Amino acid sequence: MRNEITGATGDPAVRGRAAALSLLEGPPGGTLSALEAIAFVRGAASAVEAGMRAVVQRARQAGHTWEEIGQVLGTTRQAAFQRFGRPADPRTGQPMAISMLPGAAQRGAVLFADLAARRWADASRDFGERIAGKLDADGLAATWARLAGMIGQLEGMGEPVAFQAGDRTVVDVPLSFEAGERTGRVSYDRGGKVTGLFFLPPGLA
Repeated sequence: MRNEITGATGDPAVRGRAAALSLLEGPPGGTLSALEAIAFVRGAASAVEAGMRAVVQRARQAGHTWEEIGQVLGTTRQAAFQRFGRPADPRTGQPMAISMLPGAAQRGAVLFADLAARRWADASRDFGERIAGKLDADGLAATWARLAGMIGQLEGMGEPVAFQAGDRTVVDVPLSFEAGERTGRVSYDRGGKVTGLFFLPPGLA
């Protein structure tokens, strides 16, 4: 059965993809400049993310497990929980989200973008003392070179996802290389300093 509006089949995932792709044409009845189109699609993406959180919470309230939700999202139950869960700090009972570093997701994305552009000093500028003592700009360049030697050059980055892990804010960024996938993971302390940096193979994020 095809949907009369999108022309897609009755599969909800296919219909959603068709609706999202239609955004590339811009809003009905209007012509956007290139920069306006970026702003338009970015705004739509923010609305979709908010909508995703709402429907995931509806699924949880309806009794669905994180494993079921993860299967629909094409990820693990842990990754689904980290992205959409609302864990409470057992010490205070307060939602952990209120302790998250503001703007962490964007900061994580910028760090990996700096790596891709070989801006080693920029990528390491927020390193805390502990990680800076083990991984300076030259060491970061060497690490990136080893990664490129194994799976090629970076070809694309996915949407960054931030979540709280104890007293740290963790950001996961999907990274697509020529010959493999990795999850770039960076953790921040409350002051915004980087405390950890990892490139995790599929299945370990």
